[in-house]
Amino acid sequence: MSESPLRQRWHSFKELLSSMRFAIALLTVICIASVIGTVIQQHQPVNNYVNQFGPFWSELFLALKLNAVYSAWWFLLILAFLVTSTTLCLLRHTPKYLADLRTFKEDIRAKSLQAFGHKAQSDLAETPQTAAQRIGQSLVQQGWRVKVQERTLPDQPEGTKGYMVAAKKGAANKLGYIAAHSAIVLICLGGLLDGDLIVRAQMWLGGKTPYVGGGRISEIADQHRLPVTNPTFRGNVFVAEGTQSSTALLNQSDGVLLQPLPFSIELKKFIVEYYDTGMPKLFASEVLIHDFESGQSIPKRIEVNHPASHRGVEIYQASFDDGGSKVRLKAVPFTVGGKPFSVQGEIGGSTQIGPQDSGNPRQDMTLEFTELRLINVENFSAAADGNPTNQPVDVRKVDLRNAIEARLGAGHKTATEKNLRNVGPSIGYKLRDAAGQAREFQNYMVPVEMEAGQPVYLLGVRDSQSEPFRYLRVPVDPEGKMDSFMRLRHALLDPVLREAAVRRYAQQVTPEDRPDLRTALADSAIRIVTLFAGSGSAPDGGLQAIGKYMEQSVPEAERDRAGEVLLRILNGVLYEMTQLTRTQAQLPALEGNLETQRFMAQAVFALSDAQYYPAPVAFMLDDFEQVQASVFQVARAPGKNVVYLGCFFLIVGVFAMLYVRDKRLWVWLAPNAAAPQNTHATMALSCNRKLLDIDREFAQLSEQLLGVPPTAPGGASAAAQEV
Repeated sequence: MSESPLRQRWHSFKELLSSMRFAIALLTVICIASVIGTVIQQHQPVNNYVNQFGPFWSELFLALKLNAVYSAWWFLLILAFLVTSTTLCLLRHTPKYLADLRTFKEDIRAKSLQAFGHKAQSDLAETPQTAAQRIGQSLVQQGWRVKVQERTLPDQPEGTKGYMVAAKKGAANKLGYIAAHSAIVLICLGGLLDGDLIVRAQMWLGGKTPYVGGGRISEIADQHRLPVTNPTFRGNVFVAEGTQSSTALLNQSDGVLLQPLPFSIELKKFIVEYYDTGMPKLFASEVLIHDFESGQSIPKRIEVNHPASHRGVEIYQASFDDGGSKVRLKAVPFTVGGKPFSVQGEIGGSTQIGPQDSGNPRQDMTLEFTELRLINVENFSAAADGNPTNQPVDVRKVDLRNAIEARLGAGHKTATEKNLRNVGPSIGYKLRDAAGQAREFQNYMVPVEMEAGQPVYLLGVRDSQSEPFRYLRVPVDPEGKMDSFMRLRHALLDPVLREAAVRRYAQQVTPEDRPDLRTALADSAIRIVTLFAGSGSAPDGGLQAIGKYMEQSVPEAERDRAGEVLLRILNGVLYEMTQLTRTQAQLPALEGNLETQRFMAQAVFALSDAQYYPAPVAFMLDDFEQVQASVFQVARAPGKNVVYLGCFFLIVGVFAMLYVRDKRLWVWLAPNAAAPQNTHATMALSCNRKLLDIDREFAQLSEQLLGVPPTAPGGASAAAQEV
């Protein structure tokens, strides 16, 4: 009776599912998915993917769950199929391998030995029984397992017997196959247990949904909370110094889930040490674990690669962050009429800046405190700007030895010389307008001495996180402040002060008996300074404006000389303007020395660049009180031990399959037809791998057991198939 079509399809599907080719195909897909999950950062905000890949590809990646590969439904489904397929393969082949371990295949026909690649024949001056005992004992001494079968020879006189000596060695090769494939099952099961499968099941069956938004953790509804008895989870806990937390956040592709812990973590002290490159060398947390059931407070120290464990939950030191440091900023207005003021806040918070403070009468602005960094290590080498043309190069010199040695050695060693310096604390903040548009700023607290020898304040700005910071370099005056530069900028935008500075300059550089020359110079100087100052409301001044004016008004052949004259006039007027503003501020005049020349040179460049500064006010870090925080990763991973066991099986299995050879040896001993008291011996050897060592080993066995060299190999594949 033939099977029904449904039963036939079921048998075909089961045959496919239990085939090794299907398991290898699934394993290949999982490897590809793992590569994608490694290349694409997981569980990032949607805006990050849009900025990196664009709207179309980011939408496609989100639809395919490539932002959360290891918790995607299709990945878990493939993993489950791989476990099922490999398990069926084991159930299908393990009984055969176990049976093969017990059998010696002593029933092989004597004529079949002639078809083996490794074979030898010899006549022995001893009876078959004696030869069988000698050969068996010799093989046992060499580590072989031996079984001797006695056979009656039908074509010989009654009572004549032959002996088949069957031996095997390296049976662990088959166990290696079982161990390696069992390891795949165990590792995948451990991955399923420690993955998001159980969390996903609670979301599908228990009505749990991710939470989107902000607010207090205590005010979030229960539908976003997992039970404290959740058997497996992996999340993050943010704890600031002096505070404690008992809730972990489990990142999902569309929000977060809250996981209550059976204890709370209190951060007593956070410790961080840095390399000279500014990278963290050590960060550790001294914590108190408050157990809810026993009421005990247990002190622990948690470091990277040295986690703590409590009630089956592992606590890892994952990262560190700012825990709400208190900062006081001093506002430096760039517009005429703006007054300095102070503002206080904490990192992660924000405050409102009114029109009277921001210098922008059209709208309010929101000041968001984003980052306080105490360590800022920068490279001040001559080639730090990334322009190799700044370095002299001898094209005739090809020193291969030095080039290679410069790239060998420790991991921090490079072919480029570095001059690393810590430039001190910096404050990061955002200014957000009423429309929600924001720019990011980073200002350093203390001056930085650049390669020219003039210390400057660095005021950084960028429009988005995907861009590097662009810095305005404000020179430091003799008092160690930027006040002289800011007074100079305000005076440059004031027509009255510009005219006063021009008069002082013209009076000093022209003879008193040449009023006509003084008037002409003053007219030219006021025109140049006015061009350099610009309108103040748009970036239409600076050195760019003077360059554009020269292109329009000066013939090309005379531009170099005219440029030198115009810059000399501009520098002179700005110098007199600086002296004038310092006199008004009741400060001593600048001395005519090298330091003053450096200050004025940097001031000209900074004034030219300041018109592009996109904010009417800059906030400088005046004082701070640092509060650090630790980011802990907490995990309950019951599948961890299963994975460790799988890894052990995998190592054992791979070594057994690669380095243990499954060898079988047969020796057929029968009475010699010409001399019945002697024995005609036929020996053959088979091995699962063809190696030169097998040829040498068979030659040694032939000499030891039969006393003759072996026959040249040939026809091994046919013999192996018959056996």
